[in-house]
Amino acid sequence: MGLDDPALTLQDVPAGQVATIVTHLEMLERPELPAASSGLTAERWLQPSCDDYRTLFRKVGEPWLWISRLLMSEDELRAILDDPAVEISIVRNGKQPVGFVELDFRTAGECEIAFFGLIPEQNGKGNGRWMMNLALDKAWRKGISRVWLHTCTQDSPRALPFYHRCGFRIFRQQTGRMADPRLTGHLPRTAAPHVPILS
Repeated sequence: MGLDDPALTLQDVPAGQVATIVTHLEMLERPELPAASSGLTAERWLQPSCDDYRTLFRKVGEPWLWISRLLMSEDELRAILDDPAVEISIVRNGKQPVGFVELDFRTAGECEIAFFGLIPEQNGKGNGRWMMNLALDKAWRKGISRVWLHTCTQDSPRALPFYHRCGFRIFRQQTGRMADPRLTGHLPRTAAPHVPILS
């Protein structure tokens, strides 16, 4: 498709903004989980402090411009972390926190895998399938008929194919933009080098 194709609608991205395509995926029945192993361990992370949570959130999400929880007030974040319908598992390498899985059961009959990720040093080592098994095993409980998640174009290019292989199917796509957190001071300018900075 050429840029002069009449089927293509283009919009300028303003300076200081990041454009994104968000892809929403779901599964409607519990899948058979393939065997998967890892040298990492996971345990329930009960009511973490906001500081500890944000520290790990930043370490995991900085390469992908994760910003939502960094913009929340202490009270807003505390309300999520203390909600019994939100379950967080912390992933460790020995005693070192290296990732987390956050499941949101606040909508009846559904589980959103709200956050799922590892620090950069642990990516590409085959831990993803083990983590997804952990997430799906916890998500598919009595009364749940739908598990869903989303990814976007700031995420790893391996994310969407991985979610497809795990059994998720696309049900919605959206386009949007946000203030670039590297220009607002929320993340360093070195974050997400694959995403252009329009300053």
